[in-house]
Amino acid sequence: MAKTRPLTGIRVLELGAYISGPYAAAILASLGAEVVKVEPPQGGDPFRRGVDTKSPYFVQYNAGKKSLAVNLKSPDGLALVKSLLPEFDVVIENSRPGKMAALGLGIEDVQKINPAIVYASVSGFGDGGPWRDRAAYDSIGQSMGAFYSIMNDAEDARLSGTCIGDLITAITATMGILAGLVGRGLTPGGAGADVRTSLLEAMSTITIDAVTQMYEDGGKAPTRESRHPQAQNFCLQTSDGGGITLHLSSSQKFWQALTRAIERPELAEDARFVTYFDRLKNYFELRPIVEAEFKRRDRAEWEARLIEFDVPFAPVLTAAELVSHPQTEWLDMMEPERNGLALVRAPWRFAGERPGRDFEAPHIGEHTREIAARVLGSADVDRLIAEGVLVQSPDGAEAVAAQA
Repeated sequence: MAKTRPLTGIRVLELGAYISGPYAAAILASLGAEVVKVEPPQGGDPFRRGVDTKSPYFVQYNAGKKSLAVNLKSPDGLALVKSLLPEFDVVIENSRPGKMAALGLGIEDVQKINPAIVYASVSGFGDGGPWRDRAAYDSIGQSMGAFYSIMNDAEDARLSGTCIGDLITAITATMGILAGLVGRGLTPGGAGADVRTSLLEAMSTITIDAVTQMYEDGGKAPTRESRHPQAQNFCLQTSDGGGITLHLSSSQKFWQALTRAIERPELAEDARFVTYFDRLKNYFELRPIVEAEFKRRDRAEWEARLIEFDVPFAPVLTAAELVSHPQTEWLDMMEPERNGLALVRAPWRFAGERPGRDFEAPHIGEHTREIAARVLGSADVDRLIAEGVLVQSPDGAEAVAAQA
């Protein structure tokens, strides 16, 4: 774990659930921030899925945080959280627009108590407009952001195999939070920030090239195939069923190197394929030729040949292959979590060291007493626990039982 992490000393209050808000907070935690996750006493974050810290989904997005289990609908519970706000630098929430304000924890409420706080709101479609109040989840954002239309065959539409919408939204929110913290440091008096993003806006950032293609092609909607001729991409099957991806771009040297690697040097002189623009125009004639050659050898043989001839490529890895790949291991990308799960680390190194999490995913309310004691006496904490406003669960047993 990195000895010095850039957000050490920053405190984050997470009013989030599922992925986008919690993953943004998890990134900040890996960079050194103290993150306190506020959860409902009964069940906690829905991604616990009734098994407390045994849910891989929950662990990946919440390891390294502290859990405060508090009923925000209780006046005493709400008062506790408000009394904690002066301690925090960042608040993250990813509920429907208006929900936090209705609880008394909207940005106006929070910044009245702590004007220096960076308040980040993550919604589905923004806090206005005709879709403001609609429910939004990962697949909804992928659809609205034009991602599915680009990635699918029109005759065989399928969902993607990853929650890229939620993940890119979390990363987008994190960028805004970090900008807010930097801006606060540059502003006289340390004024806070109002950071807002949405699933729709974040997804649009990864379909920018598709919008550009539409204008370049005279209004023609991009498809799953439309980028490949421009980038000279090929995804090819080898004789043993393995996959290889090539990306030749517009550089002539890579095309010529490929013709040598596949032992077809005459293709470099073929009038259909001589220049980049020839290959762009005749991509769908070239592709089956390359595909046929790659079926002649297995993936290992092709990897060796492509390295020898310096052709840009990558094997099509499964998730299991990614985790065990030598390059992944060299980069120290995986972090063993103490309950046996392997977690993906944050994608940075500082002074050559990869930041990690300070501790495993918390049980529901594992840190309730510790956090509440910052602003309440022990007698008041005991009373709120007895009344069910707070839950302190050191081993998670009570929380799991409550969900059963």
